[in-house]
Amino acid sequence: MKRLQVDQLSQKMLEFNKVRSVKVSDKGWVHTVRKTLGMSLEQLGKKLSLTKGSVGAIEKREADGSITLNSLREAAKALDMELVYGFVPIDGTLENHIERKAERLASKIVHRTSQSMKLEDQENTVHRLVKSIHERKEEIIREMPKALWD
Repeated sequence: MKRLQVDQLSQKMLEFNKVRSVKVSDKGWVHTVRKTLGMSLEQLGKKLSLTKGSVGAIEKREADGSITLNSLREAAKALDMELVYGFVPIDGTLENHIERKAERLASKIVHRTSQSMKLEDQENTVHRLVKSIHERKEEIIREMPKALWD
């Protein structure tokens, strides 16, 4: 069940990869779209039932990152646009993200165990450590324990 959820969400996130490289000006989308359309602060304010100063404040909050999604959604609607947002994994895909985290956790677990064995004069070979990390990683990916996100 968890694997199906990961696959479905990953497919949705892949759609956002296409827009990942789109950069907006430092002034934000509201300002950029409004200016590009040739719309004044007063005109947008009228559509939002706000003063021109309040529209300017919206643009400022978007530019400094303190705007709410609801405010952005309302501004987009007033501009005859639709707000679209999403998350894109830094690793490219959700599967890659999970694999990286699982590899890190597996390595931590195996090395901790290996250290104990070394103290007891039962040290593993490098090949055995690599194999153990890979096996543990696959197990972690299958089980997706909550510890993966610690």
